[in-house]
Amino acid sequence: MAVRRLAPADVQPKDFAFSAENLTWAKKQIEKYPPGREASAVIPLLWKAQEQHDGWLPEPAIRYVADMLDMVHIRVLEVATFYTMFNLEPVGKFLVQLCGTTPCMLRGAEDLKAVCERRIGHQHHVTKDGKFSWVEVECLGACVNAPMVQINADFYEDLTPASFDKLLDDLVAGKNPNPGPQVDRQFSAPQGGLTTLTDPAIYATAPRSGGPALDDSNAKKPGAAANVREAGVPRPPVGDSSGPRQN
Repeated sequence: MAVRRLAPADVQPKDFAFSAENLTWAKKQIEKYPPGREASAVIPLLWKAQEQHDGWLPEPAIRYVADMLDMVHIRVLEVATFYTMFNLEPVGKFLVQLCGTTPCMLRGAEDLKAVCERRIGHQHHVTKDGKFSWVEVECLGACVNAPMVQINADFYEDLTPASFDKLLDDLVAGKNPNPGPQVDRQFSAPQGGLTTLTDPAIYATAPRSGGPALDDSNAKKPGAAANVREAGVPRPPVGDSSGPRQN
């Protein structure tokens, strides 16, 4: 993993504190953990600090969270520098995370990277208008819809250089492009529609000895649990040698 460092001192704010709303939220997160285990809330608190500070995590916020959780500062710094979900330097209003892992690479991620370099610049660079920055990341889990990017909280999938260019144009224009596949497909379904199980006959209600097939309006009702059984009737005791013998 590449070395991750804090942003230079000249871009760091002098201090950081949660807003009143975020402070209330943070205290509720801490309350989820037993006394002495408050450090377990470090990741959500860092995430909220990043969200509050324009999408990146400054050094004063790391110290602030450490003090709130009674942690040594270096321990929280270790967390912030380890997880790539934390941005340690300023980002654009729209942070483009470009997946460069094998499935996306095979499906055209290098062409999308060229668009980023042409329109935004090198990685981690913020455009002069503050609109965009980008970074190449590892798998984002949408391999079946490769190539794709994540912009802020949304996935945009099945991209081509042309559709990616249009997507960036729409964001610049203040539009809200629909996330998800940018081609004719529903989620991860086959492009162009279903290719299997398309015969209507297989969905028709077939006559059965037990009645018609169940549907959503007549769902099967749960039966008794498998481990619930009636208690067995005990057998009478077997006689022993202490009783009278019978001839």
